[in-house]
Amino acid sequence: MTLKPEVRYLDRTTPPHISTLILLAALPALSMNMFLPSIPAMADDFSVDYRVMQLSVSLYLAMTAILQLLIGPLSDRYGRRPIILWGGAIFIIATLGCILSPTAEIFLAFRMLQAVIATGMALSRAVIRDMVPGAEAASMIGYVTMGMSLSPMLGPLVGGILDTYFGWQATFWVLMILGVMLLALSWVDLGETSTTKSTSFSAQFKQYPELLLSRRFWGYALSATFAAGAFFAYLGGAPFIGKELFQMNAIWLGLSFGAVSAGYLVGNFISGRFSTRIGVNRMILFGTAIATLGISCSLALFYLGFDSPLVFFAFMPTIGLGNGMTLPNANAGMLSVRPSLAGSAAGLGGALLVGGGAAIAALSGSLLTVESGAFPLLWLMAGCSALSFVMILYVIGRERALA
Repeated sequence: MTLKPEVRYLDRTTPPHISTLILLAALPALSMNMFLPSIPAMADDFSVDYRVMQLSVSLYLAMTAILQLLIGPLSDRYGRRPIILWGGAIFIIATLGCILSPTAEIFLAFRMLQAVIATGMALSRAVIRDMVPGAEAASMIGYVTMGMSLSPMLGPLVGGILDTYFGWQATFWVLMILGVMLLALSWVDLGETSTTKSTSFSAQFKQYPELLLSRRFWGYALSATFAAGAFFAYLGGAPFIGKELFQMNAIWLGLSFGAVSAGYLVGNFISGRFSTRIGVNRMILFGTAIATLGISCSLALFYLGFDSPLVFFAFMPTIGLGNGMTLPNANAGMLSVRPSLAGSAAGLGGALLVGGGAAIAALSGSLLTVESGAFPLLWLMAGCSALSFVMILYVIGRERALA
């Protein structure tokens, strides 16, 4: 029987409280989602095409992917605490740069630097795996991401309101203030949880092949990547669909993103409540099936001529629900492949997930035109969800063959 470590709130000599882990995961999600309703207005403000401002999504994700390749080994070498604290400080500076940017190019440069806040999301999972094992980690990750999902559920709506009444810069002022508050909380509550450190930074990178040669790791990682890819495709394409095809304003766009996040909240609650009982693989299987079925229904109705905003957005919460069931369990699966490499696994798995998401978000933005309608986006989301389902079937089949 594994004993849980003692946790005392606001005591940096003990592991962090679960509320701190939730907030560490929440701010990166908020940074990704909160400004989305403002993209059309920002394109007008900077006098650039929508596709240029849409790069603020795909470039952010690409930089997040690159950073996560470094975050894992750095945290395994130097500890979780210093990496999270430095990430928070750099995020504050980058957000101020976004606010003061005179051109779209300078904004995009600072936007890429903002991605450093991904340290909180990636390492909150590694901290959990340091604290508790296996299915219990999946359950705890589920609860953390359930709490975290409130930020993308409410963030786009708040961002839409801020954009409508105060301009897009107001959203980034709020993000900067939240960054300062989270950095202060992390300083006083985030105790170090990594107990083993490699002798050198390069030694951590040399351990990556051990993960890359694991078929189980690839199965879990690709299932998570394709599941999240459906959501990232939505992030890249939905602002265009809402504004150009359905003439929705920023507030209604914010509500549509919130609906997806509401599904994610429910999915994470299910993960937190049932992962230990049902098992990681079955939870992923159910989650990927729900997402695939939901988006397929929306696509079918569009082909039948029901191409309305209600039909498009009504099925999107199934993507959130499916991801809420899939991602915590797939992350726990990745981290359990080599427990001694939890930080590296979190970083590498996160890089694959977010790097794939960056490519898919960019693809979704480039495929959409007024003439094409929503079909390219729906097909892309359906394809990603189906591939996620196939990947977890592969993991299950391999484990049965080895049993």
